[in-house]
Amino acid sequence: MKFPRRHFLQLATSAASIALSPTLPRLAAADDYPTRPVHVIGPTPAGGSPDIIARVVGQYLSEKLGQPFFVDDRTGASGNIATEYVVKSPPDGYTLLVAISSNAINATLFNNLNFNFIRDTTPVAFFGSIPLVVEVTPSFPAQTLPEFIAYLKANPGKVTMASGGTGAPAHVAEELFCMMADVKMTHVPYRGEGLALPDVMSGQINMIFGAMPASLGYIKGGKLRPLAVTAKTRQAVLPDVPAISEFLPGYEASGWYGMVAPKAMPTEIVDKLNTEINAALADPVVKSRLSDLGLNLAPGSPGDFAKFIAAETEKWAKVIKFAGIQPE
Repeated sequence: MKFPRRHFLQLATSAASIALSPTLPRLAAADDYPTRPVHVIGPTPAGGSPDIIARVVGQYLSEKLGQPFFVDDRTGASGNIATEYVVKSPPDGYTLLVAISSNAINATLFNNLNFNFIRDTTPVAFFGSIPLVVEVTPSFPAQTLPEFIAYLKANPGKVTMASGGTGAPAHVAEELFCMMADVKMTHVPYRGEGLALPDVMSGQINMIFGAMPASLGYIKGGKLRPLAVTAKTRQAVLPDVPAISEFLPGYEASGWYGMVAPKAMPTEIVDKLNTEINAALADPVVKSRLSDLGLNLAPGSPGDFAKFIAAETEKWAKVIKFAGIQPE
């Protein structure tokens, strides 16, 4: 049976319209996005690095996209309260999470979470990382990292290491160091690094892996002695301080920050946010403000961020199991 040419063209046009129609609402939504305020959920109190970074980037996005990006900090449970709130939100781009290194750590540290971070989120953009500094009280006998490692081997378990809490990024970074250097220290957790630093400076506690922004002033004032940084390479703000990897090849541990959304968020909105966030990280004003916090900027694709999260989750799972870390 032959169809008239006009009938055939009508069928072809109708078929094309049917095939394309499911994508049209999503494309339109991406073109218009955002049409109302966006809530960026922070996992830590106001004034902390995640909160400040989110506000700097959020201000840029607000000005560029024409809608407010509000930062809403929902603290507690090592960031799990904020994360659960976001994964249970609609995947429409109007509820986003400031993801931090604790998200990768918590995946193994807690065995009763109501979500799976990798499964239940959509990576959007990576902001960057802030390294830690291996620092000791000025009276500590070791002057260099090799001397420090030698001292630990000669005095297993006698050196005390502080952290901002059990399972905190500094704690697992310390345990990774112990695992790779084959040494043992005694962990002393505090409720926040700010409470731990005075005891390290006074000599009550021997050492800490301190966040670089919080430590620089004390290091320059001679109240803490830096032995190494945890980044892959030396840092411009401490050019004479070696990286741990110079003595323990492959070591790297930093606090990191990025943005994720609930799972199944439309790809077009993810890509739009990724493009704008990467533009923010390249903006001279934003770049300067974030660099002043000690953030090593690392813009990339959502796929790059997804691979990074998976690698971090796997790495810290090994450390947590090796050290037998249990949540407080």
